[in-house]
Amino acid sequence: MQPRIELIPQKQLVGHVIEMSLVNNKTHELFSGFMPLSKQIENTVSTDIFEVMVYDHSYFKNFNPNHSFIKWAALEVSTTETHLENMQTLNLNEGLYAIFNYKGLANGFGSFMNTILTEWLPESNYELDHRPHFNVLGAKYKNNHPDSEEDVYIPIKEK
Repeated sequence: MQPRIELIPQKQLVGHVIEMSLVNNKTHELFSGFMPLSKQIENTVSTDIFEVMVYDHSYFKNFNPNHSFIKWAALEVSTTETHLENMQTLNLNEGLYAIFNYKGLANGFGSFMNTILTEWLPESNYELDHRPHFNVLGAKYKNNHPDSEEDVYIPIKEK
């Protein structure tokens, strides 16, 4: 498990947002509401879909699957000046990210993340930074397919 380490520039996103927990997972609800309207978003940079997770400071220190976090389904745009009324905007600040490629079904994603957070991260020269985590669902993403691929962006900083 060897990620790419990259400084990602600031990104402007437009999409839907919902509060959830791992126990009360509302990802299907979030994307079901977002996808039909996503084609109406103007000034998109690409067709890649961003799944963004915003955690509070203590989320990973005192992990509990019942703790809530904010999840976004969004597209990157060149400007947020013209967006749909029922959409919200999010600015992702520039920062360093460890980028992992995940291939497989959604039900294996939890163990993939566990390996990153409990094995790769402690053994690396990095620690989590308090910025949004995000996944990019690009051309190789296929919902509920074993060959599906997505890029997983973990915010990091040097120890």
